[in-house]
Amino acid sequence: MEILPLGFLEFGLKDLVETLIIAMVIVLLYRWIRGSFAVPVVIGLVIVFGVNAAVSMFGLTTINFVLRRLLDVGIIAVIILFQPEIRKLLYNIGHKTSLYKFFDRGGSFSVIDEVVDAVKALSRTKTGALIVFSKGSTLNDLVDLGVSLDSTVSSELLVTIFNKNTPLHDGAVIIRDNRIVAASAYLPISQNPNISSVFGTRHRAALGISEVNDVLVLVVSEETGRISIAHNGLLTSGMTIQKLRYEMQKHLGEESGKETDLVSFRQSELESN
Repeated sequence: MEILPLGFLEFGLKDLVETLIIAMVIVLLYRWIRGSFAVPVVIGLVIVFGVNAAVSMFGLTTINFVLRRLLDVGIIAVIILFQPEIRKLLYNIGHKTSLYKFFDRGGSFSVIDEVVDAVKALSRTKTGALIVFSKGSTLNDLVDLGVSLDSTVSSELLVTIFNKNTPLHDGAVIIRDNRIVAASAYLPISQNPNISSVFGTRHRAALGISEVNDVLVLVVSEETGRISIAHNGLLTSGMTIQKLRYEMQKHLGEESGKETDLVSFRQSELESN
């Protein structure tokens, strides 16, 4: 069925659907690579393709042959360069489906309470901390490289771990299935060139792990005591205790039958801010 006659060009309903799908894919790809080093790489590839088209048009066979060989190798290079982004995309496809959410139970309110209490104490004393909540990712590689634990989540334990005088303070705590499974775990540093210079190694590590895994990361700055969270490659800094609790409940899949469970906070938390 032709819906837009353009003389020699027939544009029907099928063409419209295909155009919309291609446009959606392009938008998703742009949102996927926006803010990462992939943008200049894509621009470079577009330039190479443009030069190759111009060379072919003018019949410069030797240069055309060299460029084609470079493009063949470039496909493998792109896969290697975009490995973090590809991994993130596959995680999003595999772990953000309705089936996955059906089986996902998230953490309990008691775990959130303990972590919030610990973060509040660490922020007050300007003690650096890095806490990773494993949601859809097992993070077995990080757990194996850290110090393996299997303990309940308590504010006292978290404060003790991140105390500067303990051997486990340097690194991240991994929380999975409502239990602390590892401490002193080292996270991959984000290669995003757009990260502000005010953020140190902890914040870059939080971003790095959130770019390639389905996790929620809490950061306490050792210099300022400011609280930040990283999720899906985005960093939010300067959070209050109230906002932190709300974000944890939202991202960790908590549900409550009462609206006040999501908007009311203890008086001690209000006084601390």
